[in-house]
Amino acid sequence: MPPLPTGRGRRTACHAIALELAADQCGVITRAQLGAAGITRHDVRNAVAAGRWHLLGRETVLVDGSVPISGDAQLWWAVLESGSSAALDGVTALIAAGMTGFTPVGLHISVPRGAPRRPLDGTITHQPRDIGPIIGGGIPRVQPETASIRAAQWAVSDRQAALILCMAVQQRLVATKRLLKRWENVQRAVRRALIDQVIRDLVDGAHSLGELDFAAACRARGLPEPTRQAVRTGPDGRVYLDVAWEDIGLVVEIDGSHHALVEHSLGDAFRQNEVVLNGETVLRIPLVAMRVRMEEFMDQVERAHQNLTRGAA
Repeated sequence: MPPLPTGRGRRTACHAIALELAADQCGVITRAQLGAAGITRHDVRNAVAAGRWHLLGRETVLVDGSVPISGDAQLWWAVLESGSSAALDGVTALIAAGMTGFTPVGLHISVPRGAPRRPLDGTITHQPRDIGPIIGGGIPRVQPETASIRAAQWAVSDRQAALILCMAVQQRLVATKRLLKRWENVQRAVRRALIDQVIRDLVDGAHSLGELDFAAACRARGLPEPTRQAVRTGPDGRVYLDVAWEDIGLVVEIDGSHHALVEHSLGDAFRQNEVVLNGETVLRIPLVAMRVRMEEFMDQVERAHQNLTRGAA
């Protein structure tokens, strides 16, 4: 890179170079990156004093945009301000990878053990034994399978832990086989029993929190494990049922709120009729019922299972 000019042209040249360097970082850049391009602390002070740039912390400068920052710019700030070896982790890494529908409290950052921890407002800094491979090509972050497992451990409740794992799989951020493989290499974990059960349920095909709750309720009552996402062939092709006991012809469908929409309710009715006409029994459980009348619905499931088991004997 040619030396920066002196005199009146220096300010313009510094700004142009900074914009180019920070273009892929949402306008956020470190003092070290500026210094490597020949932009001195004096240049930074002048740009800040003139209102062109904004100091975001001890290490970072915003050269394009206004404060306060948000979105990806805030994620870049959190990583760059935390040190050159820092990476997004936990649910923050999942959000950077595309997770939607989850609002976290604080940004989760991981740095290697032995690296300095810099307390930053709104961030939670971790120092795991091994951060693991870092994904580049954007905001540095740990791999989705690692982030999912750590997010479950750092969640505020068991239910939130299960929800995060379900969302990561349901939104196709992580494949269940990769998640299980990574989990089997984790030696120490908070909520080990819960995370182990949830991951294995996800591998078996339970992709929603409602299906996981149903699986746990079945285990609590001593019912045998049903098939998850059981496949049938209907007039319109393949049909996937939430859970089924194939040996006795009992199907249970767990209906989320989207099933109340007309386009879904029509399809649900047609699908159920086809399954019933083919000789199977279908029970439906609204997801909201699993929060307020779970035991009553499970009584029905248990009765149906007993009746059909006696009939098959």
